Amino acid sequence: MDRHTPEQRSFNMSQVRSKNTKPEVFVFSVLDKLKIKYKKHYSISGKPDIAFPKQKVAVFINGEFWHGRYFHKEKPNYKKFWIEKISNNMRRDRKNYKELKDDGWILIKIWDKDIKKNPKREINKIMRSINLPLISKSDLEI
Repeated sequence: MDRHTPEQRSFNMSQVRSKNTKPEVFVFSVLDKLKIKYKKHYSISGKPDIAFPKQKVAVFINGEFWHGRYFHKEKPNYKKFWIEKISNNMRRDRKNYKELKDDGWILIKIWDKDIKKNPKREINKIMRSINLPLISKSDLEI
């Protein structure tokens, strides 16, 4: 059961960004601080949030709700509209990820709550994939 009126819920959802979310901006700022060159929202399948075209590494920073991290557990609580919306998002993600993998790209998927809980570990996933030294906690101070 939704605590908000349909108008309130519609307004709340309309405020959700698809680009330059707080977790994305945080990762951008860490990479900028480390002087690592990358492309934002690169024009390939799925438009990864961060891309390293020379190394063919695509980074997706996904929101749990929109990309269905806990979908199978939460699905009974959702209305039909959200079940269809999230199912379509997950189907689209699988298609995009397959296309990128088939084209030789390495995919890094980061959940926004994981970047908040353990930013060092999540940034180091990126660093490993592009063969750069791992970061320390002090590298995260922006």
